Amino acid sequence: MRLEEKVSIITGAASGFGKGIAKKFSEEGAKVILADINKKELEKVAKDLKQDYFCVDVSSYNSMQKLSNYAFNKYENIDIIVNNAGITHLPKPLEEVSEEEFDKVFSVNSKSVYFCGKFFVPHMKRNKKGSILNVASTAGLSPRPNLNWYNASKGWMITATKTMAVELAPFNIRVNSLAPVAGETPLLKSFLGEDTPERRNAFLSTIPLGRFSSPNDLANAACFLCSDEASMITGSILEVDGGRCI
Repeated sequence: MRLEEKVSIITGAASGFGKGIAKKFSEEGAKVILADINKKELEKVAKDLKQDYFCVDVSSYNSMQKLSNYAFNKYENIDIIVNNAGITHLPKPLEEVSEEEFDKVFSVNSKSVYFCGKFFVPHMKRNKKGSILNVASTAGLSPRPNLNWYNASKGWMITATKTMAVELAPFNIRVNSLAPVAGETPLLKSFLGEDTPERRNAFLSTIPLGRFSSPNDLANAACFLCSDEASMITGSILEVDGGRCI
């Protein structure tokens, strides 16, 4: 029970990596608020895990403010925030990505971390404790052609993790990041452009361990970094990628 009684908010918790992290945190004793824009799936996962939930648009100031109000009305302290919600644009040359696509990617992938800082960090500062985990990507460390602005948004998240870590360390707030390779999540089809055996095999050939990241892989790494076992770790970018970034 490594997270016993720790109050945690996990965004993008209705599917994929977020769902896996929520399940692991629940098993380790955390009190979890699952947050996602997909209300139907969110309710289902929350019911299965017997945890709380809140429907949220992480790219919206008002929506994130409502999430924080809900969380602080329900719990005295928020111990852990996992910024997992993320989207991508379809693979295409950088000049062909529309302004609307660009803005949406950065609003969800980057602005959500900003809102986390705005609405939750002041509370953590007052309590002199907290753990923030940003789910970035190997795309932010080793960019691939045609996922250009998605790569850039994840690179932004990695730099944000480090700058948050160094600024918040005096308040005993740790900030880390995970960098998974593509996994069996709803985003896989978007990363591949088209989910075919040929494209899967081509991608898998770039991963030394020969498989995609699983929600369980991310969940185990997230649990460690958010637990007291990692009390001396902040500003780290943990690659959960089967060796892809080597």
